[in-house]
Amino acid sequence: MRTSILRTALAAALTVAVSSSAFAQLTPPDGKSMGGGDCAANKFNCKDTPNPLPKTDTVWLEKMTWMDVRDAMAAGKKTIIVPSGGMEPNGPWVTLGKHNWVLETNCEAIAKALGDALCAPVVKFVPEGSYEEPRTGHMLTMGTISLKPASYEALLTDIASSLKAAGFERIFFIGDSGGNIKPAAAVSQKLSDAKTLVASIPEYYNYDEVEKMLRAKGVLTAKNPNDGLHDSVGITLNILAKHPSEVRLDERIATKNATLAGVSFADKAASMKLAQEVIDFRTKVTVDAMKKAIAAKK
Repeated sequence: MRTSILRTALAAALTVAVSSSAFAQLTPPDGKSMGGGDCAANKFNCKDTPNPLPKTDTVWLEKMTWMDVRDAMAAGKKTIIVPSGGMEPNGPWVTLGKHNWVLETNCEAIAKALGDALCAPVVKFVPEGSYEEPRTGHMLTMGTISLKPASYEALLTDIASSLKAAGFERIFFIGDSGGNIKPAAAVSQKLSDAKTLVASIPEYYNYDEVEKMLRAKGVLTAKNPNDGLHDSVGITLNILAKHPSEVRLDERIATKNATLAGVSFADKAASMKLAQEVIDFRTKVTVDAMKKAIAAKK
């Protein structure tokens, strides 16, 4: 029995070793090979082969080919934003990916406003509470997915280290949830050096300022800005700009539930206009903070 188990373990280890070796051979360290293959096997694996496709206009790293990224960086796009969201409960109207939907809109807006930036994929899993008994925080509600703080910090470290190794010169963390801020600051302090600026931008997490802006415009007048739910007028507007289904807008209109804290979202045109104002406000605050961080490093 023990011999059989040992043989199985050795076979598994050998398979992993062979697979790892084969994977490593896909991109020999010859200074010419990129793209996941050997330059000698196909010209499109060669470092300097021209991109056969037109220039892409996306800022999202995951929607680019390696040649798109190479060319974007060569053209000066050496800033990258790492957005962190979460999977958590948000009342009866907003889906669990609330922060992720916001970031899909805002990271793109921020990157385009900066002009020299790309967006890494949204980090969708962050600390939300303990999943061990007794459970805490948002882990009391089904559907939540949580990381341990050390796991989250390690994840951000690996992501930023990968981007740093690729040659990005400015790496910015933005977090759409309050618990994302401190770990990002710790990673930034650890990885930032004379060559590469790694910085957390806490100014991005500005829902209190969004609320003040909406009150100043007379949009929000209720004392309670969220009806006691894990939601807000600002975040609902931010989401419905590009993801109205994630705040169940049509269903809420049909069932006469398209309000929050006395603010109605039933007029889609008016809501979209207001949503863009929220996005523009958050974009400006964040871009200003990033430019300040860049200036401070010079």
